[in-house]
Amino acid sequence: MDGNHLHMRCMAHTLNLVVQDGLKEVGDFVKRVRQVVRCIRQSPTRLNKFKECCELEKTICTKSLCLDVPTMWNSTYLMLKVAQEFEDACVSYGALDRGLLHYLLAHVCEDGKSAGSLLSTNWENIRHMVTFLETFYELTLKVSGSLYVTSNVHFIEICELHYVLKGLIESEDSDLSSMATNMKKKFNKYWGEPEKMNKIIFIACILDPRYKDEYVTYALVSMYGEEKGEKIIGDVKKYMISLFNEYAKQHSIKSQSSSSSSGNTLDLPSVSSHQSQSKKSVATFTQQFKKHKAESGSSDAKTELDKYLGEASENGSDGTDILPWWKMNSPRFPILAEMARDVLAIPVSSVASESAFSTGGRILDSFRSSLTPKLVQALVCSQDGFERTHVRLESRKI
Repeated sequence: MDGNHLHMRCMAHTLNLVVQDGLKEVGDFVKRVRQVVRCIRQSPTRLNKFKECCELEKTICTKSLCLDVPTMWNSTYLMLKVAQEFEDACVSYGALDRGLLHYLLAHVCEDGKSAGSLLSTNWENIRHMVTFLETFYELTLKVSGSLYVTSNVHFIEICELHYVLKGLIESEDSDLSSMATNMKKKFNKYWGEPEKMNKIIFIACILDPRYKDEYVTYALVSMYGEEKGEKIIGDVKKYMISLFNEYAKQHSIKSQSSSSSSGNTLDLPSVSSHQSQSKKSVATFTQQFKKHKAESGSSDAKTELDKYLGEASENGSDGTDILPWWKMNSPRFPILAEMARDVLAIPVSSVASESAFSTGGRILDSFRSSLTPKLVQALVCSQDGFERTHVRLESRKI
């Protein structure tokens, strides 16, 4: 298609920008939790005393307090999620160690101000914040995967995010509503104008047999209004047909070349020169007809597309792998199967590849700079092997 739709924004990075805008409205309770965790983890003595408080309050948690990176909202979510499990232990530790209150009031945070004491009402805010960020955290993990197809859920997750933000804006909680309003502004910047979005996003959703064009039609009208939605639907259908015709032409050329090559391998004796000349004429005309059909857009190919869209959508959960479906139905939809193989291979996030390129830097740092190249390679390969083994074991449990 002349390379008009090669550019694809990383969905995980866009989602990160959306959430970061929402966190600008966060209150001081996040800073206070961060300072509490920092104070406890700075000293082995404090950490041991905190463990005693956990035993006293009978707090059972397999994880330990973790400090976040302020510029990475997902680490802030993990910090708050673990901290809420230790609420009773933190309250008990604050009453036992007066140095914690002094630390909160005396030490300045990244913004140059002190955090202030951690109040009992702040823990309720922390629980709300964890619930709020959990949806976006799970969405980030879902679209950042590299061992399964993600392009077919790109538009679906955009719709889900739009629905979640709409509900949060109408929430009675003023803080959550304010955060969601800021996030919706950033959402509209990237996904508020569907005519500027890569149409492959919609095509990938149509190629999901569970949704097809019915979901895209309903979603576009619901999100952008009937007038604007209908216009985008028309553009998507035109692009779908034109893209499909391109694959139909390539498929016809491949079929024609394979049939001609197979004809060349056969050397059957002819009954008479008149009959062989007649067969040659028929074969030439048939090839000419196939060429004309490929150039004008194969009617059989269009029938194949209409047949796929005309069939009822398949039943399946959100985690269903659609690749086996296309493999099983490729004899019925050979051209669409080729198209699905290319479109569904597109990742919607560059997080996995960036992580793969940066893993060497995490192993070979300033404290382990004497490792040989062979040993670094062995560590990287071993880490990858362990991760894949864990994935296979988890899939077997499911």
